[in-house]
Amino acid sequence: MMFLARRTVPGRIKAISSVTVAALGLLFATLAYGTAAAREGLRVIGHDAGPQVVATAGLYLGLSDMDAQVATALLLGDRRQDALARYEKRRAEVGSALLQAHTLAGSDAAERRTISSVLEGLGRYERLASEALLLSALPAAGSPGPASPSGGAVPVSTTPVTIAPDDRALASYRQATDLMTRELLPQAYNLTLESGTIVRHAYEEGHSTVVAVRLVALLCGALALGCLIWLQIYLARSFRRVFGLALLGATVATAACGIAGAVIMEREAASLATAKRDGFDSVLTLARARAISNSLHADQSRYLLDRVRADTYQHTFFDKSQSLVYLPAKNLSDYQRAVASLKSDRFLGMLEGRDVAAAWRRFQEADRSLRAESGASATSALTGPVRSAFDAYDATLVRLAEQHQAAFARAIAAGEGGLSGLWTLIPAGLVVITGGVLAGVWPRLKEYR
Repeated sequence: MMFLARRTVPGRIKAISSVTVAALGLLFATLAYGTAAAREGLRVIGHDAGPQVVATAGLYLGLSDMDAQVATALLLGDRRQDALARYEKRRAEVGSALLQAHTLAGSDAAERRTISSVLEGLGRYERLASEALLLSALPAAGSPGPASPSGGAVPVSTTPVTIAPDDRALASYRQATDLMTRELLPQAYNLTLESGTIVRHAYEEGHSTVVAVRLVALLCGALALGCLIWLQIYLARSFRRVFGLALLGATVATAACGIAGAVIMEREAASLATAKRDGFDSVLTLARARAISNSLHADQSRYLLDRVRADTYQHTFFDKSQSLVYLPAKNLSDYQRAVASLKSDRFLGMLEGRDVAAAWRRFQEADRSLRAESGASATSALTGPVRSAFDAYDATLVRLAEQHQAAFARAIAAGEGGLSGLWTLIPAGLVVITGGVLAGVWPRLKEYR
């Protein structure tokens, strides 16, 4: 405030003008910083780690369904063509998901190592699955039920029995499914978690920065506006003249830029929140739900296929059901009775919605009927009513995911569109307002020369 200390009219004019220009510079610098932060957040969520999370979630789904189709193919024997075709389709999707995840991983060494480990494990899984399918197709393969690894029969009176591969095919499949559930699926899930952490950090940082920038922009705009009003009042009193049009224009432009910047920052914060919470989080949750659901459906085939592990597969079916739609129950029978009486469309777990609840109820009813059958009747129930109920349930998840994906895309597009407008506003506003200040002040300063 050196000029104020001099207490001269030109000095005061220059001091007020300097503070005004400094406030304007801080306003536009703040908006530029907020714009960069919002753009980075939208890039990570919409084009980088966000798509990588969805890709790795699709990888989990594809891997779990591959194993489900192998179990179904072994169970159906000569009628396994559809299951094998679906296995090959999922296998191709897994390859594409791994390629996309590897591309999106960029220079992240940890993610690249995890992807390489999944590729190596997938090769081992395919060898074991192919071996099981080949052994089950041999003329000598197949018996009225699998025997124990030691060769003796394993009677389990509470478990339904169907025609299954012989011990050698079943042993190979056990190794394959253990590899899938204990190594490949956890690794695929870790990839999702790692990318999801990046998305969460990008969102939190971007959202908090944009919110703070909005507040600072309002304060800087108010300061610049106050300085301009002060400058005009001072000039009017000092020179006995009406307000200058140039300074009035600069004042109006400052108010417009400050308000527009704050509004755009608020919309950017809303776009980030919508993209993350209503779009990305929901899409990811539904992708995980579909993957768990496929694994759960595979447990039905494994339950009929491997009577030695049937109780284990029934229990894992119950646990996965609880993770999707939680209801107080001690066992699967209690749970399915609770599902049958389910009325609400909002419940604990990963799923919600009236259509999803209805489809889930029909699927659990079909599963209860399946477990009341045995032998060929159980297999027919699996490939008939159970499969139809599961496909209908899965279709509801797909439709819901598409709705959230559309909301996600709209939020990203809206956010990026708003930023492009702000990048135009910042330089144009700075030039117009600075020019207005100079045009309003310079003639008054010339009078003292």
